[in-house]
Amino acid sequence: MRKTTTLALIATALVALGCGAGSTDEGTGSKADAGGAKGNDKPKTTKIGQPARDGKFEFTVKSSKCGVAKIGNDMLGAKAQGQFCLVTINVKNIGKESQMFDGSSQKAYAADGTEYSSDSSAALYANKNAETFLNDINPGNQVTGVVVFDIPKNVKLAKLELHDSLFSGGVTVSLA
Repeated sequence: MRKTTTLALIATALVALGCGAGSTDEGTGSKADAGGAKGNDKPKTTKIGQPARDGKFEFTVKSSKCGVAKIGNDMLGAKAQGQFCLVTINVKNIGKESQMFDGSSQKAYAADGTEYSSDSSAALYANKNAETFLNDINPGNQVTGVVVFDIPKNVKLAKLELHDSLFSGGVTVSLA
């Protein structure tokens, strides 16, 4: 059963990458960006609880919890190599077309600049409604879910870089 879930996740991720890459040109510099920062040269830094925009999405980080060793239950779950950091994010589509949120496009950074990628397979167990981040978000709609990062036990995350797609400029959210 776990093998089937992993294969479904991989297939969905490939579709998400295709959807995100195809809509990147539309989201950059389009009318959808009109209310956000000019260009993507220097992403504006926001804090937990403050909205931050990148392309067609407005992100609001609700919380960040690190030090989690295991997600899920005894039958189905994931164990951290180091520690899991669970970041709860609200994602709102502020564009004029549907857009898929891709958890694997999100990055976390330690204070020394070390970059960490998200753990999409662990995120399946952290989100009770796993398809929340795998379906398109229509204009005006929003979803809330958990993005998971597996980082070393002695590391503390300093910031996130959130993206509306794989190739977008991103926006920075301070976790300090």
